[in-house]
Parts: sequence; C-alpha cells; structure tokens
Amino acid sequence: MSKKLRVAVLFGGKSGEHEVSLASASSVMKAMDHDKYDIIPIGITQEGSFLLGQAALPMLEGKAEQAEINRLQQMMPAVTTGTHALPAFHREEIDVVFPVLHGTYGEDGTIQGFLEIANIPYVGAGVLASSVGMDKAVSKKVFAEAGLPQANYVSFLKADLVRNQEAVLARIETELGYPCFVKPANLGSSVGISKAKNREELIEALALASAYDRKIVVEEFVPAHEVEVAVLGNDEPEASVPGEIVSSNEFYDYKAKYIDGKSVMRIPAELPQDTAEQLREMAIRAFKAIDGSGLARVDFFIRKDTGEILLNEINTMPGFTQFSMYAKLWEHSGLTYAELVDKLIQLALERYEEKSQLRTDFAAE
Repeated sequence: MSKKLRVAVLFGGKSGEHEVSLASASSVMKAMDHDKYDIIPIGITQEGSFLLGQAALPMLEGKAEQAEINRLQQMMPAVTTGTHALPAFHREEIDVVFPVLHGTYGEDGTIQGFLEIANIPYVGAGVLASSVGMDKAVSKKVFAEAGLPQANYVSFLKADLVRNQEAVLARIETELGYPCFVKPANLGSSVGISKAKNREELIEALALASAYDRKIVVEEFVPAHEVEVAVLGNDEPEASVPGEIVSSNEFYDYKAKYIDGKSVMRIPAELPQDTAEQLREMAIRAFKAIDGSGLARVDFFIRKDTGEILLNEINTMPGFTQFSMYAKLWEHSGLTYAELVDKLIQLALERYEEKSQLRTDFAAE
C-alpha cells in the first residue's frame, strides 16, 4: 500500500472572513478520502495563534458534525499538537498544505510566502497571484494591461480622504457619478462594501471602507447580470460553465452570500453559447494575467442594455464549501467536490515539483 499523503488543512485566520473559512475547511476535510490522506488540521484564531492537530478541531464546532470531527481525529497522524504563536512546520511531517483561508492574512500572499520559506507545497495561487488578486486596485491595472474590459473606477488612499475629503468626493462625482459602489481594496466576501446613491451615503460608505483598509476603490454602478466562472489548473488552466448569481438583496453583499440563504445560483447561466465561450476565455486570460495557479473564481458583469461583458474581479481562494459557487460550477462541468479537492492537491504537488527543478545557484558559467 502506498504511503498516505499528509495534508495540513489551514483554516480560520484574522480576517473578517474567519467564519467562512471554517465552513470551507469543514467541507474540504469531509471530502478527503481517508484511504489516501492523513489530515492535519491547523487552525488560526482571530488573534493569530495557531492551533495544531486535536487542539484545532474545536474551532470547527458548529461547522462540522461531531461524527465528522471524530472521524478527523481518527485520520490524523501523530504530529505535534497544541498552541503556538507560529507552527513548527516540518517537511517530514507535512506533504502538502491546503490553505482554506479567505481574505487578508491568508488569501493575500502572506501565508503563501511563509509556506515558500518553509519549502512546503501548497494548494492555490502563489505569492504574486495571491497578493495581486486580493488588491482590487492593483488587479484592475493588471487586467487593463491585459486588455480586459472593466467598469470605470477610481482608487485612492485613506490618507487622501483624511487630507482632502472634498477633492476625493468631487473626483468620484465627476468621474463616476451616482449610484456607485465603495469597496476596501483588500477584502473579500463583500465585507465593507456599500452602494452610495448620494453624497451623504458616499461619505458614510467611504468611512466604512476606510475602517477595513488603507486603500479604497470606488466603481461606477453597472446595471448588469452578475456571472461567475471557475478556473482550475496551473499553466494550462480550464474554465467551467458560467453561473449567474441572482441576489436576494440590492446587491450581492455579505448578508446575501452567507446569511439569509435566499440568493439563487443559476448553473449554467442562461446565456447564448458564444457569450458563455467568451466568458470562459476571458476568465482564463484573467487567471493567466495574474500568473494564477490551482484555482480561482472570476466574476463578471454582463450589461443588461448592451450585453457587453465587463470583468469585475478575481478570487484566488473563493468560498469553498460543496455548496459554494466555485464547487457547484465544477460539479455542473463534470467534476465532483471530492474530485476537485484531489485535483487541487495534485496541482499543488505538480507546481512544487516543477519549481524544485529550477536552479538556485548563481555561480558564473
């Protein structure tokens, strides 16, 4: 019998998407084949402490059934457990890390850089793609360079708002008008996002966004259908069928995504075949533009008046429960959730193997 892979599933984190991460991690670990994998849970508390092995499992209470937690305990290999400011990752104890972290301090390149230093394979995007994908202001510039159409936007620092609020307001009103959407540049799951219909609401929205980030992005309102495409792969990625989100709220905010349960996914989206193919092609272009690897969900607007496709954003570690849009898109494209988890682990090992073949010496020829 071949040796089981030791997979460390990393979850929790300090971001506003902590709870989303717990739900995603619970689904990932439940889907793993115990004949193929030994699972090592690693939880990160909202204060930033790492909980290893058995000590991490209580974090999943309410996100996983007790029977599932008991099963995870039986699947865990003998590794160090307990609480640490930073975990002692040992290459001989971990074969690959599955970082199911959403938002800042996890999806933004920080944990990816740590794993690069530890020389451990990990699922998903690398340091560059993670950080660019997280920063909406930077990613928009990268997408523009790649020739991908987007809605009009402006970005600025919180310091600009403090220094001269009137100038910032005037710029937004002149270049975008009302209504407009105000977002923290580095956050996900629609946390801190507001729709402003007038100056008073704009001031409130800017205050909210600046509470979450030092950089703010404001986008024009686009009357559009919201469509998403899942991408999977490394250097030769594939795109899923497109799916449409019909939000229960005025826009697809945090409540609509995770709380009220009333938003509807239409998979596949009811689109002409040529439009669906164009979306898939643009999703792969966006993925390659940031040098993505592993997985990403690419979000689009399709204007209701003209049918024009606009790239909205890319998520390098989207919500990852079996009921999340990313997983559902691949299910409708012929890949089960368990197969998806297997494929992502395989892609992580392939990328690590390829990178390990590169030269690291700089001696003169």
